[in-house]
Amino acid sequence: MSNNITRQHPPAQSGAESLPAGRHSHLQNTKERLDGFFRRIPFSFLMAAVFLAAAVFSRTLFGVDAARLWGQGVDTTFEGGRWWTLLTALLVPQDATATALAAIGAVLLLGLAERTLGTRKAALAFLTTGLAGGFLGILLQWLGTLTWEWWSTSASASATVDPLTGVLGALSTATGSMGLLWRRRIRVVLLTFVLIFVLYSGDPEDFYRLLAVLAGLPLGALLRTSKRPLHVAYSSHRETRTLVAAVVLVTAVGPLVAFLGSTDLTPFAFGSYLFMNDPVDPGTLAAACHGDLPLSRLCIHQLARIGSQGPGMVALAFVPVVLLGLAAWGLYRGRRFGWWLAVGVNTAILLVSPGSFSVVRLIGQAGTGVHRPFNGQELVIWMLTAALVPAASLIMLVFKRRHFGIRAPGRAFRRFLLVLLGSFLVLAGACTVAALSALKSIAPRITASGVFLDAPRRFVPPHFLGGAGHFVLPRHTLVSWAYQWTGPAFWAVFVVAALWLLSRSPRLAVAHDVEKFRALLRRRGGGSLGHMTTWEGNTPWFTRDGEGALAYREVNGQAIVLGEPVCAPDRVEQTVREFLVFCDEHNWTPVFYSFHSGLLPVFERLGWRHMPVGEETVIHTEGLTMKGKHWQSVRTALNKAIREGRTAVWTSWGELPFAATTEIVAISESWVAENKLPEMGFTLGGLEELKDPDVRLMLAVAEDGRIEALTSWMPVHEEGEVVAWTLDFMRRAPESHNGVMEFLIASAALHLQEAGARFVSLSGAPLATKPVPADAEPEAPAAGIAAFLAWLSRTLEPAYGFGSLFRFKAKFHPEYSTLFMAFPDFSALPRIGMALARAYLPEVSTKERMVLARVLGRRD
Repeated sequence: MSNNITRQHPPAQSGAESLPAGRHSHLQNTKERLDGFFRRIPFSFLMAAVFLAAAVFSRTLFGVDAARLWGQGVDTTFEGGRWWTLLTALLVPQDATATALAAIGAVLLLGLAERTLGTRKAALAFLTTGLAGGFLGILLQWLGTLTWEWWSTSASASATVDPLTGVLGALSTATGSMGLLWRRRIRVVLLTFVLIFVLYSGDPEDFYRLLAVLAGLPLGALLRTSKRPLHVAYSSHRETRTLVAAVVLVTAVGPLVAFLGSTDLTPFAFGSYLFMNDPVDPGTLAAACHGDLPLSRLCIHQLARIGSQGPGMVALAFVPVVLLGLAAWGLYRGRRFGWWLAVGVNTAILLVSPGSFSVVRLIGQAGTGVHRPFNGQELVIWMLTAALVPAASLIMLVFKRRHFGIRAPGRAFRRFLLVLLGSFLVLAGACTVAALSALKSIAPRITASGVFLDAPRRFVPPHFLGGAGHFVLPRHTLVSWAYQWTGPAFWAVFVVAALWLLSRSPRLAVAHDVEKFRALLRRRGGGSLGHMTTWEGNTPWFTRDGEGALAYREVNGQAIVLGEPVCAPDRVEQTVREFLVFCDEHNWTPVFYSFHSGLLPVFERLGWRHMPVGEETVIHTEGLTMKGKHWQSVRTALNKAIREGRTAVWTSWGELPFAATTEIVAISESWVAENKLPEMGFTLGGLEELKDPDVRLMLAVAEDGRIEALTSWMPVHEEGEVVAWTLDFMRRAPESHNGVMEFLIASAALHLQEAGARFVSLSGAPLATKPVPADAEPEAPAAGIAAFLAWLSRTLEPAYGFGSLFRFKAKFHPEYSTLFMAFPDFSALPRIGMALARAYLPEVSTKERMVLARVLGRRD
């Protein structure tokens, strides 16, 4: 843990109980968490030892094939009657590599299941899912052999041993007892991973693993420790990007599995036909291709083989894998370019896969000793099946498109295209010139025009080309080198240029303005909500002399200014008037949102309309003691923290260890998943805003080191000094105790009082109305737009609980400060309302609208 973290406990106050000054919180670092994890998984360590002992006993660790003795399969288990192989196959690894993978999987994956379920349930899940996966898989294979189904017949003689079947099944079972966030993450990646192995490898053990994982899902529902109802979890933008990127990355592994396995058991492994280990014999090639057109079948077969051999062709074959990996990185970062790249690669795979089967069929029909021929029905079925992965990926990408809206600057994208076009022309030209210089060395015979037409094919992976006429044999060293390496060189340039493009951001174009704005904000201050203007999405604007500034975001022609202008007090009206001229030049309607009453005279002189839009709650720290009956609920939360060993930690994101930041992300994503409603922005910060080095965090840390809840605090500057702090982000873990948020806010207020802060703002409550004091007369009933706001507040309450949050803040007996919105005239209100809705909810899917509508329709 970083030594910079302050372990904060509220000091003793007269008349109020508080945390003892001698207690210290213990925020666990990554090493401590791993140590605690490993100490609680005895069964997993036992199974890792069993796997190693079984590998030594069966001698598979030393390269002996013991699958016929210990493995499960149709011949050994069903036909041979050795039912005990269902168990031994879960314990004996296949070889040394499998032994290492089984031991690692036992400690990490089975360990996670044991940590989640407990030792007894984890052992039960390992045996139940492992046995179920093996038995059901062999049963389905046996039924397939009765109908002469091709895969079942080909794999029926195989005997397999695989400890990972039970390990993955146990992990699948454990997801039923996990929170919504990790349940979804692990299930998506796990199911995608095992399915990819089934489709691209097709070995029987891959099928058994898939069935074990599927069996673990209902078993997990039976064994889950929490009886909360299982429901589909809502994902934030960040979580959706992570999941989509993970799926795309896992699908990129498939071709590697097919190539390394060199199997013919699945339709996705057709590319491995073109990369056989046995080289083409030059004499056989010359004899087969000697003569006039049309070429013989043997010549076509030999050309297809040799046209895909060589290091350059092998490198070119892996281009789709590299591009999908690159796309996954872009998707993880929310980049639109990553989305387009993933769509392009999957579309290419979907369109060209059927054509490449013609080469596979020709090779298969040649009757090699490695692969048996296809028949027509198998080829059609495989072609349809091969479309599943790219088609499913495209559907997923289309439906999740809105989450990937971060675009590179137009100038950077144009530079990227120029680099690609220049590289293509140079490399294609060099390849063409080399071929023309030694035209007679190319077989089969090719004309000069054929060389020009053939040049673009040097950039396409060989198994994408399909037609046999696409393969030529250059017998000249220079031409051969050019044909081998032109494609890989171009795609290497593409990858480097794409990485550069993914690092470009529109934010970089105004980076200087952002830093200049922050400097002015520190010097002049921007009110208690001023730091919100530095968030992503707001654009800084400066007066001509640079001494005044404000931040705005343009939405549908409305320029929404957040907070007060950042300038000297005597320059406020001048700054506002200059901004109005700027908006007029761009044909925008200016709107000033969430400012305090001190700015009202400026808009009254302009003849503008204004209306209240919320209430800010402020705690003045001078004389704050939390004494008296009205502070009873807050003191109760502090006393409860003492009894349960909970402590408060005042820190920042950069000072936290990796384990703590990971836990904070999980807490936030779990909160989003549980609420199932679209996450709001604009004046409500999220995870990205926590990473600002100027922002501080107050964490509630349990006695065992877990983070139960957190709040974030934004600085309020004046004359270069931080004079106060404003509450922004509030999240609590699902299993946290009641009163933890009261504990955090009270601890922060007392800490900041001691640090010399003038006040603590609990931020604004949208559409809220401050309570009427007991000795004051209530105001007249709201009329017009005020009545509409009151109705809107009641309508949104079931979804976002603004009123409940406002009442919660009242526990701290704050001073209320009304926040206003100013606009030119009432006729602009409908457009302004739509723009504000887009600012708070910039991207809402149809499904989210339906969920929101159902929630808003509830009436308690």
